[in-house]
Amino acid sequence: MNPKIFDTHAHYDHEAFDPDRDQLLGSLNENGIEAVVNVGASIQSTKNTLQLIEKYPSVYGSAGVHPNETRELDESLMEWLKKATKQEKIVAVGEIGLDYYWNEPEPEIQKQWFIRQLNMAREVKLPVIIHSRDAAKDTLDLMRAERAWESGGVIHCFSYGVELAREYLNMGFFLGIGGVVTFSNGKKLKEVVKYMPMEQMVLETDCPYLSPEPNRGKRNTSLNLFYVVEQISQIKGISKEEVIAITNQNGKQLYRL
Repeated sequence: MNPKIFDTHAHYDHEAFDPDRDQLLGSLNENGIEAVVNVGASIQSTKNTLQLIEKYPSVYGSAGVHPNETRELDESLMEWLKKATKQEKIVAVGEIGLDYYWNEPEPEIQKQWFIRQLNMAREVKLPVIIHSRDAAKDTLDLMRAERAWESGGVIHCFSYGVELAREYLNMGFFLGIGGVVTFSNGKKLKEVVKYMPMEQMVLETDCPYLSPEPNRGKRNTSLNLFYVVEQISQIKGISKEEVIAITNQNGKQLYRL
């Protein structure tokens, strides 16, 4: 039996999928995709995710608030999020972290709610999905201070160099690899993929964003992961089947499925 792909990070509740969501999610399995984790990035998208995981057998979910959306958070919403994590098919807390690219809200607010959500993950005993953009040092410092390795998890859409990859790999984190590895300007990520052990790699789309070549700039879906698999297999010198089988197992290990 051919192994199937595990897409560990998607946003199928995004309006880009309004025209054909049903058809897409309904046909993933016959197209070689075994499972997808739909990732919460705000209170609303976490609510949407709860609906998707009920409707589609191969879709799992995470509950969390993306750093750029943390201004909306307060204690009652944190309580709601914590309840949401108790749902059977919610497999992680995320995506949470720091994003200084947009600088919205200010870093202090982002840090406050990053810490709160890291602590919540520890309480509910779920892994974390970490979003870090233009915030390398603060993310790492904070995760060290909060002993984030106790929860474990994934650095989603890993975008830093080998040195930082080493830090997270040593902490036991998985690295999420997606479309960027196929870009001609994705040299840094190619180096990370070459350096890292396969045992800590998971595949992800971040769809509808970050379509790989040759579909760069178009709407991304889980079906594009075959291009990512091809690139990784070339870099690692192993077969595409191996890439799929190993990353599938890693995805299940990451989310404890």
